Amino acid sequence: MDQLPNMRLTTQRQVILEELGKVKTHPTANEVYDMVRRRLPRIGLGTVYRNLELMADNGIILKVEVGGTQKRFDATVKPHYHIRCSACGKVNDIDIAIQEQINQAAENASNYKILGHHIEFSGICRECLEKSEETSIN
Repeated sequence: MDQLPNMRLTTQRQVILEELGKVKTHPTANEVYDMVRRRLPRIGLGTVYRNLELMADNGIILKVEVGGTQKRFDATVKPHYHIRCSACGKVNDIDIAIQEQINQAAENASNYKILGHHIEFSGICRECLEKSEETSIN
């Protein structure tokens, strides 16, 4: 993962980035803190949170703010879409092509210069569907 010139990757930031890069679950700051604490036992939650925000502001990681839930963080910064489980709140990447024509359609329908878009799909994850089926059988 390339470091952006405006931000120095301290040891703490490097560990946060490495731990975030190991998962595809888009963890919350608390979940990142739990992962990082295994390697840096003395790190504080506030330090992890501030570093996540700084790295997101500098484009090193992505801050995912979906559906009124807690902020989540993603090591994948290239454009991509997310899907959120309406039952448990889990967020995953969804592997479909970026719909660039949406930007032009929005620009044509408004008096804005469109810079980009974010799409969040919602549904029920497989685990929650299976739990629901088990509950309805019993």
